[in-house]
Amino acid sequence: MSLKHPLIHLQNSVHSLRKRSSQECSQSVFHVEAAPPWTPPTPADPNSTTAPMTPTVPLALPPPLSLAEAGQVTRAERRDSSSLLDSWSRRTKRSSSSQRLLQEKEALQEEVIAQKELVWILHRALEAFQLEKRSCAEFLAASGEQERMELLQHRERHAAELQEQLQEARGGQEDLRNSLQLRDAEVAALQDDIRRLTERNNTKQEVIMKLCDQLTSCLSSGGRSDSQSLTQLQQEVENLKDDMEAYRTQNCFLNSELYQLTRLWRTSSQQETSLMLKCSHLEARLCQVESRYLGVLRQLQENKALEPAQQGAVQKMIEDALKGGLKGVIRLDMARDHDEYGFQIVPEYEVEDMKLLAKIQALEIRSHNLLNQDGADRPLIGRWAQFLAGRSSDDLCASPELKGLLRGGVPREYRQQVWTWLVRARTRSARERHPQRYQQLCEKSDASPRPASRQIQLDLHRTLTTNQHFSSPSSPAVQQLRRVLLAFSWQNPAIGYCQGLNRLAGLALLVLQSEEEAFWCLVAVVENILPPDYYTKQLLASQADQRVLKDFLSEKLPRLSAHLQLHSVDVSLVCFNWFLVVFVESLPSDLLLRLWDAFLYEGSKVVFRYALALFKYKEDDILKIQDGVEIHQYLRFFTKTITDGRRLTSIAFSDMNPFPGRLLRNRRVLHLQRLQAELQDLEDQQEEFLTENLTENRRDDKELDVSEDEF
Repeated sequence: MSLKHPLIHLQNSVHSLRKRSSQECSQSVFHVEAAPPWTPPTPADPNSTTAPMTPTVPLALPPPLSLAEAGQVTRAERRDSSSLLDSWSRRTKRSSSSQRLLQEKEALQEEVIAQKELVWILHRALEAFQLEKRSCAEFLAASGEQERMELLQHRERHAAELQEQLQEARGGQEDLRNSLQLRDAEVAALQDDIRRLTERNNTKQEVIMKLCDQLTSCLSSGGRSDSQSLTQLQQEVENLKDDMEAYRTQNCFLNSELYQLTRLWRTSSQQETSLMLKCSHLEARLCQVESRYLGVLRQLQENKALEPAQQGAVQKMIEDALKGGLKGVIRLDMARDHDEYGFQIVPEYEVEDMKLLAKIQALEIRSHNLLNQDGADRPLIGRWAQFLAGRSSDDLCASPELKGLLRGGVPREYRQQVWTWLVRARTRSARERHPQRYQQLCEKSDASPRPASRQIQLDLHRTLTTNQHFSSPSSPAVQQLRRVLLAFSWQNPAIGYCQGLNRLAGLALLVLQSEEEAFWCLVAVVENILPPDYYTKQLLASQADQRVLKDFLSEKLPRLSAHLQLHSVDVSLVCFNWFLVVFVESLPSDLLLRLWDAFLYEGSKVVFRYALALFKYKEDDILKIQDGVEIHQYLRFFTKTITDGRRLTSIAFSDMNPFPGRLLRNRRVLHLQRLQAELQDLEDQQEEFLTENLTENRRDDKELDVSEDEF
């Protein structure tokens, strides 16, 4: 460090202070400058264009005086003028001295400030000198070059740190300057706002003043009107006041009447709700009693110790119960036989030998629905409402929270929105490449029919026959389904149409309420969710899934698997249709839609989970049946007797864990390869058989020709 810069700064400061003090203090405080000589004011030039400072007033001239009088007057005037000059000069000296004192005071204050600055500079210079002296002393006190180099390096680092601090200080200064500019801009904007508001306020004040003037003029003109018109106006005002009071009284009376009616309506509504709830519980109780009654009849039917007359009476009671159906059950609302999507709440069964058991299960389903129809979905609706609050269908994204909500099921109010997002997420790339794909395919199918159109037309009337929307051949849903299936046959020529696609498209139409969205839902299920070759001519992927299901069944439910193998029951005869139509028309509608909620998000793994959960749900009942034919008949309809959907969902997503997707994919590949190998072997055997048959036929023909030649 060097003292050159502080000393030069000190020298320049001292020089400037001395110069300024010498200039300001060259005069003494007691020095009084001579007053400028007084000159009387010159008369104004009449030809000058400049106006006089003070207006001149014409005076009356006195009469001429004598010479002696003129001399006396002249001496008196001189004495007066000299006294006036003395007083004016003294006054001028006083004012100039006070001004000079003020100037001296200001100069002394500036000199004090300068001296303070000088003292501050000297202090800084002294600190710098002491620091330099300390540094030099440390440098000289160092014993070797190494210590001196370390001292120099330390000083250099210190100087670098000071330089960095200086840069930071400059940066902070720049930031403060920018913030100050922003503040100035804000202040200017606020000042502009204040100016505009002030102008607006002034304008309003002017308008108010004008209105006040008009009101004053009107009142003044009104005051000049005759007293008769004023009396009439007062009378009209009194009449209006009376009418207002009458209307007010009438309004109070009507409000009280409305309040009483509202109370009565609320009371009756609460009573009606409680009665409906009570009737629902009574109806559920009646269903339970009838179910137990039919259960007792079934046990009596299976009892072989009864006499023939008793068995005949029991059989007659069973026939009467089956013929009566549910006509004896109290029904509060006929629409409750179908849900919001048109599905039957209580399914019908076609198995003659199992109709009694099916009737018992149907009564249990109805009892469960009646007891849980109110308040069961309120927590679920609240969670979905909170999740979808402030979000559109395009804002949804995959997350563990959404996955958990979908596994619990989507309320009817939000199912269309959620399914639309799930389908669009699966088909986004295809829809972006072909925005008008569905319309183009519909036009194409109208112009040139497909070979699959005949099969589609035949299957239209077999689609969801128990659903209200597809019960009539002329219903709009049937025509929409026809257009969707024809468009898909053009979309995927490798598949065209396969039986089972009509049920998938029908369910999509019921939920999405749009032909185009139902078409893309069918595309998502067939081309994106399920494996390839699932609906092709040979159904290889579907057959492979049945073998994968048997593997999982033997691992997850070994007792049930062994029981089915013991009685030679092939579950694929029942489960193949489950997988091909994703449980459409195999489960009650509420369970079916809950399964599809998770299926559209997680994929085909959900189908395996629910298939295993169904067997787990009814495992004890199946294990009780010891006949293969009865087991097969029971498996044909037992899925429609599931009453507790929450328990089934818990089994599917909790009891079936772990269920890794990689294991499912690996087993699918393994069984698909085996099926392809078996198919290839079968084709080779067929070709070999045809070749041998052709060879034998040719040999027989030759022998026949030889024999004919001999004869």
